[in-house]
Amino acid sequence: MNPVTHFTQLARYNQWATARLLDAVAAVAEADYRRDLGLFFKSIHGTLNHLLVGEHLLWFRRFDEGVSPKLALDAELEQDRVALAERLQAGAARWTPLIASWPAERFDGTLNYTTMRGMPASLPFAATLAHVFNHGTHHRGQITAALTALGQLCPELDLVYFLQTEVTAP
Repeated sequence: MNPVTHFTQLARYNQWATARLLDAVAAVAEADYRRDLGLFFKSIHGTLNHLLVGEHLLWFRRFDEGVSPKLALDAELEQDRVALAERLQAGAARWTPLIASWPAERFDGTLNYTTMRGMPASLPFAATLAHVFNHGTHHRGQITAALTALGQLCPELDLVYFLQTEVTAP
């Protein structure tokens, strides 16, 4: 498979899964949404803020602009849950056109960036981009587990369900 095709598909999946998760999270009571549920970033809100920081404000900028902003991975950049959901959806929508703009050869290269500790790093481009989408899947999984523990309905977020929607789409 062409890497542009593969990674734009992962970006579309990321956007689809983010939207489905945020729809489910919208039904959670405010107290439960902000409560420490034992997640790595404590609450659903904290985990969603981490996704905003990591996926959209850190990794996206590394891939798009070649810069590594200094951000705390647990920063609460958006206190309002509706605004946070909007920023996450808008951020997820930015990946597909970015990836589609790269030539296939770019995926065989490296991504040079600065780590959170200020150290220069150089990693395989395609594998590091895969990390971005895997990271989102990991944290969405944490949130769905929290939703289940709260007795909330949980959406199916497996990639195969997304692929089925793409096959059956008109």
